[in-house]
Amino acid sequence: MGPGRSAVRSRDDRRNGTADVGGRLRADGVTLAYDARTVSRDLDVRIPDGSFTVIVGPNACGKSTLLRALARMLRPQAGQVVLDGQAIGSLPSKEVARRLGLLPQSPIAPDGITVADLVSRGRYPHQSLLRQWSRDDERAVELAMRSTGVDELAERAVDELSGGQRQRVWLAMALAQETPILLLDEPTTFLDITHQIEVLDLCATLHEQQGATMVAVLHDLNHACRYATHLIAMREGEIVAEGPPGEIVDAELVERVFGLRCRVIPDPETGMPLVVPAARIRD
Repeated sequence: MGPGRSAVRSRDDRRNGTADVGGRLRADGVTLAYDARTVSRDLDVRIPDGSFTVIVGPNACGKSTLLRALARMLRPQAGQVVLDGQAIGSLPSKEVARRLGLLPQSPIAPDGITVADLVSRGRYPHQSLLRQWSRDDERAVELAMRSTGVDELAERAVDELSGGQRQRVWLAMALAQETPILLLDEPTTFLDITHQIEVLDLCATLHEQQGATMVAVLHDLNHACRYATHLIAMREGEIVAEGPPGEIVDAELVERVFGLRCRVIPDPETGMPLVVPAARIRD
């Protein structure tokens, strides 16, 4: 399961045109920074169409910053993010919102808003002065709520729900937007293990059934290996490896990216890589 030449693509490969440059969403030579602090420099990223891509890496490695740039929430200092062959910054906001949805990290709902009302806000990109609420909007909201299992919570206030239920509601709102690409920034943050698996199982099911391209930032490498069809491993603002988890994740990569000594074994449930930390050395 070591990083193979086809799975770990070098920058020279991408620039010489020998790597896959397809996909609706990509970043070309982007430099990402907050004020004077540069996070990533000259970064190239390709999101495979129809994939469940997961971005992993240690804290402050730039993974959420990259996702923010892909979502047009952060403007690159250099280079550009490209959506459907056009610089994403040149597209009208509503046009971007009809093609690309975002579930941000730890979203906050307005006080007292009901589940149905919050999910309905996912239809905003499809509204205009000439096109108000329609049967298509109603259908999209009903389908999103049913797919995420929150239809029975429709009249409940969002702030009354458990963490797992709220995360399902936010995911339903993103699905109601009906975009072919969905970005998820740490969707399991603050959830217990049961709700983490519940939310990720739901994302995987929706990805398989609806064929959408999903891109998620996750902290847990084992969760990433379990659910991702394409993995991007980052460290210090750079991409260290990318490809199917079964092809690139081994003990050497884990130590290189996370500084963790470990064994990597097949997950007995999925057959995907399972990271087992090395035992503590006792005196």
